Amino acid sequence: MVFLAASCGMPVAALAQERMIVKQVLVKAPVEAVWQAWTTSDGIKSFFAPDAKVEARADGAFEIYFNPYGAPGTKGAEGMRFLALQPQRMLSFTWNAPPHLAEVRGQRTSVTVRMHPAGDGQTQVTLSHSGWGDGGQWDQAYAYFDRAWGNVLANLQKRFSEGPIDWTEWLKGLRASMDAPAKKPL
Repeated sequence: MVFLAASCGMPVAALAQERMIVKQVLVKAPVEAVWQAWTTSDGIKSFFAPDAKVEARADGAFEIYFNPYGAPGTKGAEGMRFLALQPQRMLSFTWNAPPHLAEVRGQRTSVTVRMHPAGDGQTQVTLSHSGWGDGGQWDQAYAYFDRAWGNVLANLQKRFSEGPIDWTEWLKGLRASMDAPAKKPL
């Protein structure tokens, strides 16, 4: 007998094998503060990236600009949208691959961030990233984000233990690399 998942008609065993990245951290801040960090442009700029456009509502913008000086399509997570929000508990959004993975960049995966009070004014944050294809650049994107989400969550912890990230040097380096003349092959 094969059991099918009611929502999609897939065999339950296939769903159990769905590839997913799951990362978890304990943040030394109350849920309200962590929620604000994820759901406002200023909050995102305090730990995630130097610029952002965040409209915390279903189908609102969740655009994260790692390179605000880049040409359209190369700034970062452009065109991403919130899927759902449950204040101070859960948010989900679409996500794409980095520009260097052009074969899969135009497709979307989904990320869910859950927040739970953990006592002593702390918050347990769990990030789940799903919707992965298999092979080629899908595997490269999965490996990339398996590393990257750990860094993002570490920056979130650092934001609340040491203060907001200062992106000044990052931005100077980006500007310098973009202004440098292209090297010609010998």
